Amino acid sequence: MDARGARESMDAAKRSVSTARKWAESSAASLERARKRLAEIREEVDRCERQAGDASSSLEEAQRYLKDLERRHEVIDVDEETTQQRKKRRLSHDGGTSITPPTIPEAAAEEGLVLRPSMSGVAAAARAGGSDEPADLGGAAGTLHQRLMASGHERPEGDRCPICFDLIELPMKKHSKINVCCMKLVCNGCRLAARRRGMNGRCPFCRTATPTDDASELAMIQRRVEKRDAEAIAHLGYKYYYGKLGLTKDVSRAIELWTEAAELGSVNAHSELGHTYYCGNDAEEDKPRGIHHWQLAAMKGHVSSRNNLGCTEHDNGNYQLALQHLMISAKMGLKWSVNVIKKRFKEGRATKEQYAEALQGYRDAMEEMKSPQREEAKRAGI
Repeated sequence: MDARGARESMDAAKRSVSTARKWAESSAASLERARKRLAEIREEVDRCERQAGDASSSLEEAQRYLKDLERRHEVIDVDEETTQQRKKRRLSHDGGTSITPPTIPEAAAEEGLVLRPSMSGVAAAARAGGSDEPADLGGAAGTLHQRLMASGHERPEGDRCPICFDLIELPMKKHSKINVCCMKLVCNGCRLAARRRGMNGRCPFCRTATPTDDASELAMIQRRVEKRDAEAIAHLGYKYYYGKLGLTKDVSRAIELWTEAAELGSVNAHSELGHTYYCGNDAEEDKPRGIHHWQLAAMKGHVSSRNNLGCTEHDNGNYQLALQHLMISAKMGLKWSVNVIKKRFKEGRATKEQYAEALQGYRDAMEEMKSPQREEAKRAGI
């Protein structure tokens, strides 16, 4: 019995040793796999760090490139601005309605740049029989015309909602709301979403409490003005023009603010100055200077300014050039321009293909601006 028990104990010990050996081999294999995985992770981390470094370098290069573009763009704006004395007025326009200006006489040359009311001064002489063909423009006017028609086919970044990053439908005042705390236009769809998250009384973008009275709203605007926020300066100009937020109506002050905002790059300010000088509302009329500001705004993608240039071209009888402007603004989402092109088609001043192209471009632009939230906001009456 003792010998048999000893053998059984030995067999059990052998089995235990075998099991332990298998466990050790399995553990060693697991450890090796873990080491390999760790090495792979380290390689992945190194690769990510290299990619991050490359991305950082690319970002810095892009920022330098953008700054260089901004500097060059600022130089262009300065060169194109004239030194004519400031004048007064105001006519708000955000793409909802349009003006039909009267016929414009040929403009005199301004300092540093020959400006014509609508590129039509030469065309008027060459168009004795009412030809639809635009005349060839040379010199500074020709250069300006080339730049005007080659640029500004995309709306500025300020026309995008800063939350969903989609372009805001025109007219923007109807489909968005400006928040004076950060001077950002937030689309109605994002406003509805913020309201449903319980953010009533706060800006959907920067989360600042919205002002509850005129004094606090004016203080917020002035804080942004002190930081030389171009849109805040332009917005304060509106308040001075209308005499809002407890301010005394001061058209001259509004003109000064819009001029400063335009110099800082506000396309909306350029548009307002265009209406100011062209229409002469509450200010001395200066049509060439007004058109010049519309041209600057249009080259930066301002839709209603582009449309207004089309109006001036048409009233000067330069129908094909007018149609080119209207085609651009129609493809950027301005319905009024589409309707004008349709009218020109019925009059025989636009082809069926041109009208179809404008209509399709308008529909494409509208489709890009749609979202489920925005459609829901429309149904909710926001």
